[in-house]
Amino acid sequence: MSADTTIRGGDVVLDGAVVRADIAITGGIVTGISSSSIDAPNVIDAQGCLVLPGGVDGHVHLSPAERTDGSYPWVDDFESGTRAAAAGGVTTVGNITFPRSGEALADACRRVADDVRAQAVVDVLLHPVVSEDAHLDPGELTALRELGQTSIKVFATHGAFQSRRQQYYRFMAEAGSLGFLTLVHCEDAELIGHCTTSLFERGLADFRHFGESRPEAAEEAAVHQLIAFAEVSGTPIYIVHLSSRRALAACSAARARGVPVYVETRPLYLYLTDELLQRDDGAKYIGQPPLRRQDDVDAMWAGLRFGTIDTVATDHAPWTLEQKLEAGSSLERLRPGVADLETVRPMLFSEGVLTGRLSLARFVELTATNPARLFGLYPRKGTIAPGSDADLVVWDPDETRVVDGSRGESRAGYSPYDGTSVRGWPRDVLSRGELIVSAGKVTAPSGRGQLLERGSSVPR
Repeated sequence: MSADTTIRGGDVVLDGAVVRADIAITGGIVTGISSSSIDAPNVIDAQGCLVLPGGVDGHVHLSPAERTDGSYPWVDDFESGTRAAAAGGVTTVGNITFPRSGEALADACRRVADDVRAQAVVDVLLHPVVSEDAHLDPGELTALRELGQTSIKVFATHGAFQSRRQQYYRFMAEAGSLGFLTLVHCEDAELIGHCTTSLFERGLADFRHFGESRPEAAEEAAVHQLIAFAEVSGTPIYIVHLSSRRALAACSAARARGVPVYVETRPLYLYLTDELLQRDDGAKYIGQPPLRRQDDVDAMWAGLRFGTIDTVATDHAPWTLEQKLEAGSSLERLRPGVADLETVRPMLFSEGVLTGRLSLARFVELTATNPARLFGLYPRKGTIAPGSDADLVVWDPDETRVVDGSRGESRAGYSPYDGTSVRGWPRDVLSRGELIVSAGKVTAPSGRGQLLERGSSVPR
């Protein structure tokens, strides 16, 4: 067997097995996996390392290149954000795509596609946000399907959803019948509004009361509502960044009776707890939903281990530390979100696999295979197999680094995990057979990433 490139002598993590093997790559595709030596003009020595599928992070927020107000909504665009992804062993990201006022969903995707082609280092798929009445026209789904973007995002926290829930449900059901997956931010807007107003009336309006403004009851209520919709309609839903034990219990019970509900959590809810919000710099840990208690963290880890949580995604939505802290004086001004793309896989490997909380196979499922399946990319992405894209990570399980966001690829300039010692990092990363990270350094040019077209999401 011959090839353009060989990854030689690594422990290759396949679906259901780990084998010492060479991987043949030709034309950006995996063409063979063999225990015998494979000849190629380009050889990457992986001895002593794992070889993993490239990560698939289905939930990020990267800002468009064109800005009308002179600033980024978030500090990472498709260049810096996808460089951070590559450095962390993530080779595909799913971007939450916000239409401008009056803009159709497909037109928003076409606009952002230009940014992807100009800037991205890794491959990208898009989740357009349904935010206006005009978006509830089924014709919007037809146009999106023609573009190969078969997922949408809905915010239960938005007033439009609360006031027009029946119309949203009809649209989501139509989307499901066409092979779309609906991502939902599940917090109840009316409960949040009630809690926030009560806090303001009592003069408790700074970041230290953020958790009280968005209690787990608000998350649980919204999750129950969406589960009920999925159950009566058969429409698949994907709950983003679930944070609480109570909400996860509701999802677990629904899945046990066959409801098509899929669950994502994110790193904030695996490593940090709500005590941090009481620190003077507590505003830097703000995300939506808020940080929870230790029993919630324990529940998230149990969900990862036993399969009631399907994916770990970042909800990468970075601000600078200055921006985070200056907004901390008022609940109305807080900036939710942190940079997580560069650390999501290393930290989960270090705190999950190396501690015995997760198997290596489960780690790969959570960060690659499951999101690829859910978003209509498998087996092109999310696995190592003949015919799949050669999105591959040579992973050094022994390399130890201390997290330092000031030295990372994200423009945030800090990490909520700064100072944490993490063992296990990407050494080399390939995307479609092209070396984009070498010896831990991003080497690929901007604009090499592709906008991925998909068929149906969620194989049924």
